[in-house]
Amino acid sequence: MLINKWLASALLMLIVNSAVFAQKDQQAETILNNVSERYQSLSGLTATFEYTYSTSPGDVAEKSTGQVSVKGDKYKLTLNDQEIYNNGKTVWTYIKSNNFKEVTINSVEHNADELTPSNIYNIYKRGYNYKLLGEKQQNGVTVQEIELSAERRNSQFQRIKLFIDKSQMDLIGWEIQDEMGGIFSYRFREINTQANLPDGHFVFDTQKHPDVEVIDLR
Repeated sequence: MLINKWLASALLMLIVNSAVFAQKDQQAETILNNVSERYQSLSGLTATFEYTYSTSPGDVAEKSTGQVSVKGDKYKLTLNDQEIYNNGKTVWTYIKSNNFKEVTINSVEHNADELTPSNIYNIYKRGYNYKLLGEKQQNGVTVQEIELSAERRNSQFQRIKLFIDKSQMDLIGWEIQDEMGGIFSYRFREINTQANLPDGHFVFDTQKHPDVEVIDLR
């Protein structure tokens, strides 16, 4: 009787594990690994990008633009009214407007659910299934579309779509679906994968900004 129960339990585990494994598309994994390895080999990456938010597929959202620099686990993100510096240990959030300027300093917290310009290249390794949806032509470039789906129901991002330049193995954009069904869309417009970025590029130097209020929360 005990043997039968053990066999039944083992068979159930085999079925469950096979079902999970089947959700890992081998072709998609190969592409993602190639993109991740290429990114890790770079001395720096800079890009301009457009980003939008829409609440439904037919919704026309207003576009905004920004700039990003990435090197390993470091990044600098420049938006209309703020800049974010992250050197892998400390993050500076610099808010600027006509009325005031302030920078908030925090220690970096490595949250598995957090999505940043540096970990987007490796997010697929942490609690996601993935599959290749297909290819399409975009401005004369063959783009591969890969969908990531969260393994956990309480993940902050349930679905992420990555768009990859097939010939260059460059990530050129992504879409994120939030818990309300809204879609964040990011598209790189100019990419420089030959940038040589010093570590100081990812640090906000408060000594050079004496007019900025500093809020240190470390």
